Amino acid sequence: MKKFFNKIIIFLLCFTLGLFACFLVADFIFPLSIKKNKITQTVIAQDETPLWRFADENGIWRYPIKLDEVPEYYIDALLNYEDRYFYDHVGINPISLLRAAFQNITNNRIISGGSTLSMQVARLLDHHDRTMLGKLKQIFRTLQLEWHFSKDEILTLYINHAPYGGTIEGLGAASWSYFGKKPNKLTRSEAVLLAVLPQAPSRLRPDKYPERAKQARDKVLDRLSENQVWSSDIIEQIRKDEIWVYRRKAPQLAPLLAQRLSQQYPDTNIIHSTIDSSLQYALEDIAVNRKNQLPPKTSLAILIVDHTDMSVKGYVGSADFNDNERFGQVDMIRSLRSPGSTLKPFIYAFAIDEGMIHSESLLQDVPRIESNYRPTNFDEDFYGPVSASEALSKSLNLPAVQLIELYGPKRFTSKLASVGLPLMSTGSMPNISYILGGASLRMDNLVSAYSAFARHGKVSPLRFIQDEALVSKNFISDGSAWITKQMLINNNLLAYKTGTSYGYRDAWAIGVNPRYLIGIWVGRPDGTPVAGQYGSVTAVPILQQVNALLLNKERRLNRPLSNFNKPDTVTSEKICWPSGQVLAVTDKNCHRQKTAWILDNMIPPTLDTLSVLNNNLYRSGWVTIWVNEQGERVAADCKNAHEKKIALWPIALENWLLPKERRQMLLPPIDIRCPAFGKDVFASLSIVGLLDNQLVRSLPGQQEVTIDLIPQGDAGDKWWFLDGDLIAKSVNDEKVSITVSKKGLHHLLLLDKGGQIARITFTLD
Repeated sequence: MKKFFNKIIIFLLCFTLGLFACFLVADFIFPLSIKKNKITQTVIAQDETPLWRFADENGIWRYPIKLDEVPEYYIDALLNYEDRYFYDHVGINPISLLRAAFQNITNNRIISGGSTLSMQVARLLDHHDRTMLGKLKQIFRTLQLEWHFSKDEILTLYINHAPYGGTIEGLGAASWSYFGKKPNKLTRSEAVLLAVLPQAPSRLRPDKYPERAKQARDKVLDRLSENQVWSSDIIEQIRKDEIWVYRRKAPQLAPLLAQRLSQQYPDTNIIHSTIDSSLQYALEDIAVNRKNQLPPKTSLAILIVDHTDMSVKGYVGSADFNDNERFGQVDMIRSLRSPGSTLKPFIYAFAIDEGMIHSESLLQDVPRIESNYRPTNFDEDFYGPVSASEALSKSLNLPAVQLIELYGPKRFTSKLASVGLPLMSTGSMPNISYILGGASLRMDNLVSAYSAFARHGKVSPLRFIQDEALVSKNFISDGSAWITKQMLINNNLLAYKTGTSYGYRDAWAIGVNPRYLIGIWVGRPDGTPVAGQYGSVTAVPILQQVNALLLNKERRLNRPLSNFNKPDTVTSEKICWPSGQVLAVTDKNCHRQKTAWILDNMIPPTLDTLSVLNNNLYRSGWVTIWVNEQGERVAADCKNAHEKKIALWPIALENWLLPKERRQMLLPPIDIRCPAFGKDVFASLSIVGLLDNQLVRSLPGQQEVTIDLIPQGDAGDKWWFLDGDLIAKSVNDEKVSITVSKKGLHHLLLLDKGGQIARITFTLD
C-alpha cells in the first residue's frame, strides 16, 4: 500500500511538473501582451485637470494612474465586492469557479462567471468567447499574469483597463469624466459607485440611469456591511447620498497646444503641461466672444507666459477650434507671419548697448527715398526731430530704419537668431525692411525674445511641460532692457508694443506686465488683408482685457508682483539737442533740453543717417568755424580769425525746426572780404528757376508750360516730386525740365540723399 501511495505521489509530482513545463513552453510561444493597444494620450494642466485627450484606434480613452493615486476606500469596495481573496489565491479561486458552475447549471443560464480580478484583467487584455475553450484560455492568461506580475501590478492593470461605459476605460478617465476630479479626490460614495460600474457599464451609467447606479452602489454597501469593512454609520451616510455626476464629455481645452505636445511627445501617456486651466477657460471665452466682433475668416491667437519661470499658462492658437470658416484648426502661434513693428524694441536695445543712443537721443523722422516712402503730406505724416523714446512709443518707421542701417541688418538678424528668433524671408540677404515687418516669424519665438525686457536682458525659451528645464541666455544688458522697457508704451503696469504688417494682414500687441508676457495676434490665416486692421485698434483691446484678467488673478491670489528695479548701470542726465550731450541750459548751443536715461555713463552724440555719414555733404553736430571780430565767418588764415564751435541740427530736419534753430540763423554771415575757400558745406538745398508762391502763365495758344529748374546746395542724387508723384531724378547740379498742363495750385518738392527737402508752391493760370 505504501508503494502504491508513493507511486501516486510521484505520478502527481511528475504530472504537476509536466503541466508546469507545458505552461512555460506555452508562455514562451504565446506571450502575454499588455501593450497591444495603441497608446492613449492625455494632456493635463498644472493642477492635473485634463485639457485634451487622444483616444486609441478604437476611440477608447484611458487616463493611466498608479495604485498610490487611488483612495484606500475604493480598494476596499472593489476587493470586497469583486474578489475578497485577491491577495490569497494564485489568480484562480476554485471555490468561486465551482459556485459559479453550480449556479449556471441549476438555473440553466449564466448567472456568475466566478472570475477573480486577475481573470477579469486577463479578459480585458485578451478578449475570449464565453465558451469552455474561452474559459480555459482565460485561465491560461490569468496564470501568465500571476507568473509575471505582482498582485499590486495586476490590480493597477485592472484599475487602468476596467470598462466604464462608452469610450471610457480605467478609473482615472472615469473619475474625470463623471465627477471632474482626480481619483484621490473621490468621496466614498463616488468610489463605491466606480467600483461596481465595470460590472455593467452601459446599463449602470450614472449620467443616464442614476437609479440603477444607486441600486448597484447600495449592493456594494451591503457587502461592505456584511463583511464589517466599514462602520454602519459611514455606510448609512453614503446610502443617503444621491447619484449626481457631470454631464459626461471629453476634455476640450487647449486643443492646438495638445496637438503640439502630442507631436512632440508621441510616446507619453500623460503629458504634464504648465497650463493654468482656469486661465485657459477664461482666455478661450475671450477668444470666442471676440471672434464675433471680427470680420469674416479672421482668427486670433493669445499666448500667456509667466516670465518668472517661462512656463506657458495660456495657449489659444485660434479664435475657435471648431470654426472651419475661420480656419480654427490652424495654430497661429506656430505659424509664420509678418511681425510688423514688433521687432523695433530690439534695435533700440541693441543701439543703447552699443553706445549709439540713449533714451532721448535725437533721431530723424523724415522722408527717405531708400525706404520706399513718397514725401506727401509731410507735416502730417512725419514728425521731424524725435527722441528715441518718442520714436519707439509712437512706432515711427524712419528712426528705426536709421538705426538698423547703422547697426547692420545682418548683425541685427543674427543676434535675434542667436536666442531662438529666426527671421524668414524669400530674399537671400537680411535688409532694412526687416525692422518694418519685411520678414516672417512665429509668435512663440517672438514672445520668448520679449522675455529680455522682464528677465534683466536674458532670454529663455518657453516651457510647455512641467519637467522642462529653465534655460537662460544673455541677450542684452539689464540696463538696456530696463531703459527700452521704459521707452515702450506703459499703461496700467503694462509695457507693450504694437505691430501692423503690410496690407493690414497682421495686427500684433506684445506686452510685459510684472509677472506675465502677453502675445496677441489678429488676422486671417490665409494671409488675405483686412482693411483698417491695426495693432492698436484690433489687438490692443484684447491685450488690455487679458492684462486686466491677469492682474486681477494675482490680486485674488494675494501674490506679490515682481519688479524690475532700475539697475545701477542706469543713471539720469539732462542732455541738450541738437548735440545730444550734457550742456548748461544757458548755453547757446542747448536749443532743447531733455532728461535722458544713460547706460554706463555713456552719453553718445547725435547720430546722423548712414548716407550723410558716408558722404558728409552737410556737416552737423559740433562744427568748428572761424569768425572775425565782428562775428562774421571767415577763412582760418584771415586776420584776427578765431575758432567758434556751434551745434548744428542734422540738415534733413531743417523743415521741421523752429526758425531760430535753422542753419540760416545759427551760422554767422560770410565776410566776403575773406571767405573760406571751396563749396559752402553749410548751404541749404534750394531750387533755382521758380519762386515760392509764383504765378505761372502759359504762352498764348498753349495749354501747358515747361519750367527749367536747377538744384543748389548739394551734390549727389536728387528726386523731384510734383503733387506727390515722382517726376524726375537728377545728379549734382543737373538741370531738370518739368512740364505742367493742369491749371491751379501745384506743390513741387526736391529731396536729396541726405534727407534735406526744398519746397515750392506755384499756381498755373
